[in-house]
Amino acid sequence: MFNFFKKKSEPIQLCFNTDIHCHVLPGIDDGSPDVATSIELIQRMKSWGITRIIATPHVTQASFENTPNTMAGALNAVKEQLKNQNINIDITHSAEYRIDELFLSHLNDGIIVAMPNNYLLVENSFIQEPWNLDQLLFDLKVKGYKPILAHPERYMYYFNKKDRYNTIHSTGTKLQLNILSIAGHYGKDEKNIAMELIEKGFVDFIGTDLHNHRHADAIEAFLMSKDYRKIKDKLPLLNNSI
Repeated sequence: MFNFFKKKSEPIQLCFNTDIHCHVLPGIDDGSPDVATSIELIQRMKSWGITRIIATPHVTQASFENTPNTMAGALNAVKEQLKNQNINIDITHSAEYRIDELFLSHLNDGIIVAMPNNYLLVENSFIQEPWNLDQLLFDLKVKGYKPILAHPERYMYYFNKKDRYNTIHSTGTKLQLNILSIAGHYGKDEKNIAMELIEKGFVDFIGTDLHNHRHADAIEAFLMSKDYRKIKDKLPLLNNSI
């Protein structure tokens, strides 16, 4: 007998197989608290078609002051358990660097962990744009980095200054959108901005920004929705070339 309900219980796969923004390394930020949870989240990511993960723990002054050593230790713990459970997935790490004094210190000390091809995921404060953002992004490019601004659709101070998206993007900084924003997980404003950025062609990367099972539930619900089917072909595929 045919099972007419099978497809409804299985999430449609994402339109990319490399996730460049997630928090699945255990115990070092506000993402996965332990190795067991990390493995569960990674298995769910695999069900969405993810075959390659570049984990990006927060590096933020006064809250998550991670270093290459703390991040490598968490990654190794996950890799060991993946091997023990015969789970085949390519997982490495970079970081999500908050633009603050700690980031500038790591940059000066030469301990930045970039992605392949020298891509670097950076994020603004959620309170206000760094006063010297344009100069800092320029300086990163001079140093050979390729900055990617994380989830610009979540910075509320840009909602009434949408010209900033064009300015930042047109000067060579890539923009990374959260799939959770498109799903409406953060709210209507974030979703509307996300859709505007997609329509304008400003989005270069999509990330899950996965922290926990609640996020995973929201992503899976979205992947099975009509809304995702309508826009999935409009979403960028630079993830797979990084």
